[in-house]
This record gives sequence, C-alpha cells and structure tokens, in this order.
Amino acid sequence: MKIRIETTTKFGRVPDNLRQQHKGFREWDLVSSRQDHQTILQILIDGRAPEAVDVQGQALPTLVYLAREKRPQYHHNFKAGAMNALIRVSSRISNGPIILNVDCDMYSNNSKSIRDALCFFLDQEKGHEIAYVQYPQNFDNITQNEIYGNSLRVIMEVELSGFDGNGGPCYIGTGCFHRRETLCGKKYSKEFKAEWRSENNRNSKESSCALEESCKSLASCAFEKNTEWGKEMGLKYGCAVEDIITGLSIQCRGWKSVYFIPERKAFLGVAPTTLMQNLIQHKRWSEGEFQIFLSKYCLLVYGHKRIPLKLQLSYGIYNLWAPNSLAMLYYVVVPSLCLLKGIALFPQISSPWVLPFPCVVLANRAYSLWEFLSCGGTLQGWWNEQRIWMFKRTTSYLFGFLSTILKQLGLSKATFAVTEKVVDEDVSQRYEQEVMEFGTKSPMFNIIATLAMLNLLSCTGAIKRVIVDKKALDILALQMLLNGLLVCLNLPVYKGLFFRKDSGRMPPSVTLFSIIFALLASTIAMY
Repeated sequence: MKIRIETTTKFGRVPDNLRQQHKGFREWDLVSSRQDHQTILQILIDGRAPEAVDVQGQALPTLVYLAREKRPQYHHNFKAGAMNALIRVSSRISNGPIILNVDCDMYSNNSKSIRDALCFFLDQEKGHEIAYVQYPQNFDNITQNEIYGNSLRVIMEVELSGFDGNGGPCYIGTGCFHRRETLCGKKYSKEFKAEWRSENNRNSKESSCALEESCKSLASCAFEKNTEWGKEMGLKYGCAVEDIITGLSIQCRGWKSVYFIPERKAFLGVAPTTLMQNLIQHKRWSEGEFQIFLSKYCLLVYGHKRIPLKLQLSYGIYNLWAPNSLAMLYYVVVPSLCLLKGIALFPQISSPWVLPFPCVVLANRAYSLWEFLSCGGTLQGWWNEQRIWMFKRTTSYLFGFLSTILKQLGLSKATFAVTEKVVDEDVSQRYEQEVMEFGTKSPMFNIIATLAMLNLLSCTGAIKRVIVDKKALDILALQMLLNGLLVCLNLPVYKGLFFRKDSGRMPPSVTLFSIIFALLASTIAMY
C-alpha cells in the first residue's frame, strides 16, 4: 500500500493497472477538465458484504471514492463544498453518527484516537453536550530547529488548551471528530440524547450499484440550490477559513467542544517546506480570520450572549492577525528611519524613564522563550520563530488585511489559495539542512528584502553617527538596540541577497528592487 501511494504521488496520477480495476478511476478518462465533470462515485469496499474482510478475517469498513460534480457555471465553494458533499453522501451510505475530518496530506498515527474521542461523546454526564473533539495539528517533516516555525507548537499546545478552558477549542479544519447532527445544523437542547444503535444504514439491502446511482445526485452542483447548505447546514461558505466560522456557529448554537492532546500524536501531516508556501498559507488564514471579524459572524456581535466573553476574546486574537501587520510595520520601519535622521523615539539611556521599556520587552520575550522551550522547542527554534512572525506580519498579514478591505469595498473577489506542498529534491534537501528557501519572484519577497536592506542601512548610519558624536549613543541607544535585533533576524535574507549561489537565493530582480527602494527611503528620511 505504501509503495502504491508513493508511486501515485510521484507521477501525479493513478497507475493504469489500478485505473482498470475500478470504474470510478476509469471515468476520468472521459473527463476533459478537472473543473468540469460529472459526479464520479464508486463503493470500493462494501462493508456489508461477507467478503469485505482483511487478511485476519476482520470486517472492513465501507470505503467510497467520490469526486463531486463540478461545472464552470456553479461555484464549487472549495473545501467547504467538498466536505458538505461528503456529509450528504455518507449520510445515505452509512449515516455514521460520528464523522472524522482530516486533510488530504494527513494520516493516522495513533490507532487509539477513535476510542479516545468516543470516550468524550459517550460520557454519561457531559457527552450529550459535545459537538466535536479536536486534536492538535501535527506534522512528520518538522526539522529540529523549525526554520519556518511550521510546528505552531505554542498555538497547538498552549493557546488551544486555553481555548478549551475558556469554553471549547475552535475547529481547525483537520484532525477533528464531529457529531453528525451538529454539522447538519442541529441546535443543542438539554433533552438531546443520541441513539447510537439505530442511526446507521449498515444493514440496508440496497445493492452497491443502486446505492451509487442514488447518491450521485447528492453530490451534484444543483443540489444545494435554494437549500440551507453552506448557511445553516454543513460547513459555512463565503470565507477562506470555513473551519473557524463553522466551529464558531456550532458553539453559538449551544454545543460544547473538547481539545485533547494524547501522549502519542493522533494525526500527522506535511508542513510547508518553503518560505513562500508558509507565507501564502498564513495570508489565507489571516485574510479569512479578518473577514469573520468584519462580517455578521463578528465574535462580539454573533457570539454575544451565545458563548462566554472569554471565548469571544480567544477568537479575537486570531481574527485580528491581519490588522496586527500595521503595528509590526511601524516597529520595523519608523524607528529605523528616525535613526537615520537622529530622531529619538525612546528616553535617553541615562534617564530613569527608560527602565520600563527594557523591563517590559525582556519580560515578554523571556516568557515567550520559556513557553516555547516548555513545549519541546529549542533555543534556535524560538529565534527562528521570531523571524518568521516578523516576516508573516509584514507580508502575509499585510496582504491579508489589504485583500479583505478591498473585498469589503467590492473591489476584488474571494479566492482560495491552496498551499502547494510538492517540491523538488533540491528544495527538500535545503529544507532538511534548514537553509531558508527564496528562489522565486514575489511581492512578499520584495517587501522582506527591502525592509532588511532598510534596517541594514539604518544600522550602518547609526554606527557612523555614534563614531562622530559620542553623545548620540545615550540618546539613540534603545533604537540602535531594536535596529540591531532586526538586522540579526534578517541575516538569512542578507545571505540570500548577496552570498548564496544556489537556486534558493533571492532572485536578482528582488535584490535590485530592494537596494533601490531602501536607498530611496533612506535618502528621503535623511534629507
């Protein structure tokens, strides 16, 4: 099985010998476009059949292949649309009361995860209140020092646990066990009691072929027209983070959720292996979160009196990722430009009023470091994460902020950027060696490189100013310290701009752009 999966992944298509074994795969031969095709559905393993057993004679579950219908004239609503089609088709074939949702690049790493989740749902005292059990999102390709901060270890191990204590975790789109009724729009009531033994269709006498044909209409483009699917039923449409808004609406209907971190990781996936993949992913996340904040689902309005205030504030941290870019841009740009001009933004180092600034910064960063190390990270990993957060806030979140504002003004349309995770061998090798990958032209890289060059020029100018005038050190010490930290964080960028010769270096056009604009900004600031 492992060899089959790896071969299919390598060539990007199902091998011919396997296509011939299954009519569902053969139907793709008649399809002209992946965006324009009929519903393709086949029951590969019918769990009702006596012959559906493994090598040890144990019964196998029903396995279904489904590609929902897509037509150019119908919006397919991306991942949310696919999930809703699966919910409807599965309700017809098995109607299992619990649904497990994982991303396509994830696999089970803990056979006990199902049992553990069911323990929450079947709890005699609180089980009837639980809508979903959320597991952390973990990855199997994280390097020791996490060059791109992909593990999100503090979010997964600390912040979502805080969510749990504040009323229940958000739904993060993968590694989640759902109660079927809650995904279909059911409101919580104290009288609710699940009938576990009478809700599945395993004993249905309908043949596999007849079942396949009857299910195809459930995955058709026109099925959802004039229905509540995507509104009050299923995953919500119209948002780049359909998982967050769906989980919020479930909680606002009175349901509870649970966050569970098992000793052995439940599910493992593939983390982005290039900087661009990481930035695109966070651009989509921040854009979707800010869309929620500006929509009718704003946590302070939609969640008012429906969920606890502390849970509303927990969502707010992520909803406001995008506008947080403005504060980061200020700290990266303004102090450096003022440093070139000799304008002090902080008290003199000899003044007692300077003490609160280093005390607050040191306390904040020390706590951040302790938090990261307590979650199993390394000192170098923490430093890398500080760099990545700076990159994300000055590019991903900035673009997410601008894109959301333009959509609110009706000047752009919603898009869904899929995070591409297939890379060539050289890129994979550099990732394993923890060498930062640039290599492609992008407005995001233009911003990163320009800000890095601006801080380098400011640092050079500040050193020159101190050499000429010793008193300048007392006046500009804190700004110089901030500027020096920014230069240190940008060391991989300088290497990519000037010293690396491999294909992962900064493109020459980005280097030229950054130098010209940094020099222009520095000249304007000085004169």
